Amino acid sequence: MKTNALGWPVLKTYTGEKLARVAMPVGGIGTGTVSLCGWGAWRHWEVANRPAKGFTPLGEGRSGPFFAVRAQRKGEAAVARVLEGPLPFGEYEGAEGAPRANAGLPRFRTATFEAAYPLGCVRLRDAAVPLAVTLEAFNPLIPGDSERSGLPVALVRVRLHNEGRAPVAAAVCAALPNFIGADGFALELDEFRGNLQPTGAVKNRNVWRDTRALRGVALRSEGVAPAHPAWGTLALGTTARRGVTHRTAWAEGGWSDALLEFWDDFAADGRLEERAAAADSPNASLAVEVNVPARSERTVEFLVAWHFPNRPAWGHGPKGDGPRVGNFYAAKFADAWAAAEHAAAAWPGLERETVAFVRSVVESNLPAVVREAALFNLSTLRSQTCFRTEDGRFFGWEGIFDRHGSCHGSCTHVWNYEHATALLWPDLARSMRETEFSASALRADGLMSFRVALPLAPAAETAVAAADGQMGCLVKLHREWRLSGDTAWLRTQWPGARKALEFAWLPGSWDADQDGVMEGCQHNTMDVEYFGPNPQMASWYLAALRAAEAMARALGEEEFAEKCRGLFERGRAWVAEHLFNGEYFEQEVRPAGDWKNVRAGLVVGMGGKNAAAPDFQLGAGCLIDQLAGQPNAHFERLGHVLEAAQERRALTAVLRHNRRRGFADHFNHMRSFVLGEETALVMATYPRGGRPARPFPYFTEVMTGFEYCVAVHLAQEGREAEAVRVVRDIRARYDGRKRNPFDEAECGHHYARALASWGLVPALTGFFYDARLGELAFQAPKKGVRWPWAAGGAWGEVALVPGRRALRVTVRAGGGRLSVRRLAIGGARKEFSRAKTLAPGRPLSVVMSFTA
Repeated sequence: MKTNALGWPVLKTYTGEKLARVAMPVGGIGTGTVSLCGWGAWRHWEVANRPAKGFTPLGEGRSGPFFAVRAQRKGEAAVARVLEGPLPFGEYEGAEGAPRANAGLPRFRTATFEAAYPLGCVRLRDAAVPLAVTLEAFNPLIPGDSERSGLPVALVRVRLHNEGRAPVAAAVCAALPNFIGADGFALELDEFRGNLQPTGAVKNRNVWRDTRALRGVALRSEGVAPAHPAWGTLALGTTARRGVTHRTAWAEGGWSDALLEFWDDFAADGRLEERAAAADSPNASLAVEVNVPARSERTVEFLVAWHFPNRPAWGHGPKGDGPRVGNFYAAKFADAWAAAEHAAAAWPGLERETVAFVRSVVESNLPAVVREAALFNLSTLRSQTCFRTEDGRFFGWEGIFDRHGSCHGSCTHVWNYEHATALLWPDLARSMRETEFSASALRADGLMSFRVALPLAPAAETAVAAADGQMGCLVKLHREWRLSGDTAWLRTQWPGARKALEFAWLPGSWDADQDGVMEGCQHNTMDVEYFGPNPQMASWYLAALRAAEAMARALGEEEFAEKCRGLFERGRAWVAEHLFNGEYFEQEVRPAGDWKNVRAGLVVGMGGKNAAAPDFQLGAGCLIDQLAGQPNAHFERLGHVLEAAQERRALTAVLRHNRRRGFADHFNHMRSFVLGEETALVMATYPRGGRPARPFPYFTEVMTGFEYCVAVHLAQEGREAEAVRVVRDIRARYDGRKRNPFDEAECGHHYARALASWGLVPALTGFFYDARLGELAFQAPKKGVRWPWAAGGAWGEVALVPGRRALRVTVRAGGGRLSVRRLAIGGARKEFSRAKTLAPGRPLSVVMSFTA
C-alpha cells in the first residue's frame, strides 16, 4: 500500500489530464464543504447553506482563496509560488471569457493528486523552487461519531521538503476573502425581517485573534442582515506559535493593485504587514516563517472554519428562501473561531482516528475499485445534499444542482438504496426512520409522504406516497432494529410502521385485494406510476412483508405476523408464475381504467395522463432494477423474496442485455451520464421486443446508484468477478479527466443513490451483525484476508487465516464497542458462554474448525 510522508494511505493517484475534474469536498456531515481541486485550487465554496458549484469567493484585488510559499536558498533569489499546479485546459477561461481567480499567479510546473477519501494531497514540484511542497487536506471522518465527523472545518497541512544540501528560508501564507453575505449568486434582493438585503458582502470586517490553540483572523460582518442564510462567520487560523504575521485586510488600490501590493509584500521577505480595511470583502491573510534544514522537512498547519446558522427549509426556487430550520453544527459552536479552536486542539486525535479508519479500508483485500467506490462516495454525506437541522435530525436532498437542492424531502425511494448511514453513523439512519414513521410523514390512513416537509408538521392531505419508498422504509426499520438490538425503540416506531404496511391493503391502494401482489397505481423511483404487477415493486413489497413479519413476531403480534407471511407466500408464487418469462421478470400492465379507481395520494402527476391507457410503463423490458428490494432483504437475512433460481437467471439477463460496451451508437433522449466508448448498465432493454411507444422516461439512461445495486446483489450471490466488473466500469467513467471522482451525479451532483456503493463492503465480505443475538459473521475465505467492517457505532477490521483444518480469526475494533455472543465464519460457529466486548485494545481472537 502506498502512503504519503505522514503515513496517510493513498488509494488513487491522479496526474496530467486526470487532474482536470478532481474536486474533493472538504467539510463535515451536514456542514457544507469547500473542494480541493486536483491541481491545488480551492473551488466550490458551498458553506453558506446552499449549493454553489463553481463559486470562488473574491476579495480585494479580485483575488480568491489560496495558499502560497516563498522559498530562498542562501545566496540565491527568492521564489514565490501559489500552491497550485498548471491550470487544466478547462480552467483557462471563466465566466463571460474572464480568467479564473488567481490564474495569473506564478505556480508550480507539475502537480499530482493523491487521495483516499477524506484524505487528499497535492504534490507540487518545480525545478525553480528549492523545496518540494505537499498540500494535505482533510476533515475528520470517524464512524460511529457523527458529531466529530460533522465539524465545519478544513484542516490543511503544508509540507515543505528540502532535498538539497543547504538550508532554505521559507514562508507559507494563506489568504481567504471575507465573503460573508455571498453564496455564489449574483446580487439579488431577498426580504428578511422586512428589510431588503442585497445578497453580497456588506461592511465585512476581519479581526486578529490569538488564543490558546490557535492564532489567526476571525471574519465577521457588520452589514449583512443577521437573519440572512449567507450571514455567519469565518475563521482562518494556524497552530504555529512562532514566525506568524498577518493582515486583516489588503491595501486599497484600483486595477487589482491590491493583489500586486500583497504579492510584492509577501515575496519580499515572507512576512505580512497590516493594512487598513477599505473593501466590503477584505482578505484575511496569514504567513508563517519556517527554516527548512538540508535533507529535512517542516510542516505548517492551517484551519479554515465556517459557521452559517440560518439554514432555510427546503425551498424549491433558486433563492432557497424557506423558513429557518438552522444547522446542528452551528448550535454546537458560538462561531467559526470556536469551531476552529476546537478542531485545532483536537486535531491529533481527529487525524489519528480518521487515518486509522481509512487504512482499514485501503489496506484490506477488497478489490481496489470497490475500496474507491465505497470511500469516495461517502463525500456525498458531507456535500450540500445532506444536512442536520438545529435539533439534530438528519435530512437529505436527492442531490444538488449548481445553485439549489435537487428534489427535496429525504425522498424515500432514492434513499432506499444507500447503506452507508446505517452501518457507519447509525444515529443518522435512525433519525430518518423516526421522521418517516412519525406524524410528520405518515398520514392518518398510513400513507407515507415520500417527501417530508420542513419545518416538520403533520403530513398534509395532499401528501403523495411512493410504493417502493414506503415498502423500503419498512425494510430499513428492520435494519435499524437489527443493528441496534433496541426492541424498545422498535416498539415506539411500530404503530406507524404497521399502519404504513396496512395502507397497501386499503381500497384503491397497491394491494387492495390482499393477494400479496401490487396491482394498483404505483408511483416509484422512475418518477412515474406503474399500473399492474411488476418485479421492481414486487421485490420491495415482498421484502417489506418479510420484515414486518419478523418485527411483529418480536412484538408479540403473531396474528399480524401470520397475515404478512401468508401474503408473502401467495405473492411470491404469483410473481414466479406470471411475471417470469424464462429469462427475466416483466411487468403485466393493468390500466386503472378510471382515476376514480385510484386512491387519493398515489399519483404525483409526472406519469401517464390516461388511466385507461397509461404511458411510461415498463412492459416487457429487462429492467436493471427488477430485483431492487433483494439486496436489502439479503442484508436482513430475510431470504430470497422472489424464487431464487429465477432471481439468479434475471441477474444474468441484466448483465447480458443491459451491459453495453461503447455508446457511440446508443440513442438516449434523456440525460447522458455515459458517452463514447465507455461501458455501463443501461436502465432497460427490450431484447424480446414489445417496447411501449413511450416507456418510462429513463429507460435509455445510465445511473450509478442502480448499477451499484446490481453489483451488491451479484456479490451477495457469490458472483464477485461480475460485481467487480460493474464497479470497475463505473469508476472508469469517474476518472478525473471526464468526471469528478468525488461526485457521481444523477438528478444533480453528489446523488444519494450512489451511497449504495458502501453496500459492496458487507456484500463481498459476508459481514453481518445482529445486536439482538450478539452475532457477528463473515463469509469463509479461500485464502488469508483482511477486511473492514462497521456496524452498531463501531468499526474495525477482521483477519481470517485458513489452514488445513482450522481457521484463525482475529477481529479488532478501531472505534466504538460491540457485544459479541456468537461468531460465525461461513458454516463454522463459535458460541461464547458470556458476551465478549469488542473494543479498541480488546481484540477477539479464536481458532475455529474449518473446511474450505
